[in-house]
Amino acid sequence: MGFSTIVYILLLLPLLGGLTNGLFGKHLPKQFSGALGTGVIFSAFLCVLMLFNHVNEPVQIDLCNILRFDSFSLEINFLIDQLSVWMSLIITGIGTLIHLFSMGYMKEDEGYYKFFTYLNLFIFAMLILVLGGNYFVLFFGWEGVGICSFLLIGFHYSDPVKGISNSLAARKAFVMNRIGDAGLIFALFMLLSTFGTLNFVDISERLSEGVSMHHLTVLGITLCLFLAATGKSAQIPLFTWLPDAMAGPTPVSALIHAATMVTAGIYLVARSNFLFELAPLTQDIVLYIGIATSLFAAFMALRQNDIKKVLAYSTVSQLGLMVVALGLGAYTVAIFHVTTHAFFKALLFLGSGSVIHGMHHEQDIRKMGGLKKVMPITHWTFLIGTLAISGFPLLSGFYSKDEIIGHLFDQNPVLYGVIMVSVLMTAIYMFRLYFLTFHGTFRGTQSTWEHVHESPWTMTLPLVILSVFSALGGLLNLPGLFFHEGAHWLSGYLHGAPGMHNIVHETPNFSTTLGLMAVASALSIGVLAWAYQNYVRRGSVAKSDEALNGWEKLSNRKLYWDEWYDWMVVKPIEWLGFQTNHTVEERGLKSGISGLGMLTGKAGNALRKLQNGYVSSYLSWMVIGMILLVVFYLLNGN
Repeated sequence: MGFSTIVYILLLLPLLGGLTNGLFGKHLPKQFSGALGTGVIFSAFLCVLMLFNHVNEPVQIDLCNILRFDSFSLEINFLIDQLSVWMSLIITGIGTLIHLFSMGYMKEDEGYYKFFTYLNLFIFAMLILVLGGNYFVLFFGWEGVGICSFLLIGFHYSDPVKGISNSLAARKAFVMNRIGDAGLIFALFMLLSTFGTLNFVDISERLSEGVSMHHLTVLGITLCLFLAATGKSAQIPLFTWLPDAMAGPTPVSALIHAATMVTAGIYLVARSNFLFELAPLTQDIVLYIGIATSLFAAFMALRQNDIKKVLAYSTVSQLGLMVVALGLGAYTVAIFHVTTHAFFKALLFLGSGSVIHGMHHEQDIRKMGGLKKVMPITHWTFLIGTLAISGFPLLSGFYSKDEIIGHLFDQNPVLYGVIMVSVLMTAIYMFRLYFLTFHGTFRGTQSTWEHVHESPWTMTLPLVILSVFSALGGLLNLPGLFFHEGAHWLSGYLHGAPGMHNIVHETPNFSTTLGLMAVASALSIGVLAWAYQNYVRRGSVAKSDEALNGWEKLSNRKLYWDEWYDWMVVKPIEWLGFQTNHTVEERGLKSGISGLGMLTGKAGNALRKLQNGYVSSYLSWMVIGMILLVVFYLLNGN
């Protein structure tokens, strides 16, 4: 079976699954709809495994030409290389587990078949995004992901209690992503004007051959591309949509926040590495935006009490770390953290979904506690995810974070100290979340406690699988301290992608790397000991919102970022819209059109009086006309 055949089957599987459920799912049994939606994604995962086993160098598959002129051309093609295949593995692999989890989590929902329709179409759009061979195809996947995320976030729009807030959250995500999308469109036009093509391989080869670009041109292109990544990957200032996206069902949160949508921006910058390497100013901007995002989001997560909101701000913070790696030019390291983050963040979100399911849709950690006794599988898998994201030694997050902070220390020790504050806060809020949820005494009602239960196997099996990958995922890119032959396997694998082989970045020496790993390990273990002492031994609990003050209130209110946005952006735009409507629409267009209509009517009434039907009146006008003609000719003759 050829590459092109495998790629077409890979893309058609989720599309056919979505169309089948969308057209006929209402008349199909729920179990069949769920099994169909899950089965096509698992089959797509097997197709990606076939590509993974055979891809050695980039292969471009041309489908058709859209436009072809002397100055530029647009094609639909797909690029099968190490980067696109690796991203497809993450998307379909994690996607399969999320689909399986959804079969148990959504089984009581009336829109069961629609949910799997949207999930399948979401995976299809993500595959188009990462497999596209040029920016034109990538853009279609980019927009498809945006539409599907809108549908999934606002899935329960008809809910009598939360329907309005769900709809507003979906609209907020849609609008804020459109801001970033505008940057992608501008970048596409500039690339087309500069190179006459949007193909990744063609642009990379021309730049490697020494084709010169004006520094302002490459600066404009890279800034527009990063604006697109800022919207999709939730960086300052376009990050507030991501926590609000928690309005969607928990599997949606896992799908959007773990391995797919939010990593699209990271993929875009990594794919465009050959452009960003020519724009050091843009790389500096990317670096500082990533540091600020990671730091602020981690602080906001410290005093959140909604189990999913904590994980949402954690996602923003981890995305900031990935952007830091991109700003340092360590693109393979960023993809490494994308991979490990997909494992442990999907595990944590699905674990939170298992807790919410067992708690009958309760999400406030102040009303939980002691759940490890009745939800043992969820507890142990959630603990592994917590340790991994906190950088506990030898787990996946420890290695990927260590690579990022190692590169940062090598380039700027001061910024290393700043990012370590974010790493420290990550451990604090995650251990707080874990201990308040699973340890101590239950703080909810007695009736709730009597009905708390472990989730069914369709929900716990994905947790067990993800916990294994969260624990062992670091083996993909081990540092070259003790395992020289297998060290940095993933980085070496990704170097086969266009432009990646030209990028060489020095890593810290043996003693420095060992010292940084020791510091990170000490921080993680120290915070674990402190959190256990504080939340288990002393029995500290989360305060009510009214009892918070100082920095705790700032964290709980998210640094008043939403209020600032409302005052600086939303209110001025609403005022401008009102004034435009009142002045231009009401007074200008509406009054002008109404006045023109009235003028036409009055002119018609005046002219109508001349047509009175009297012969004498017509004879009088004829005489007047003849007199005027005679006068005209007499004057003309003179």
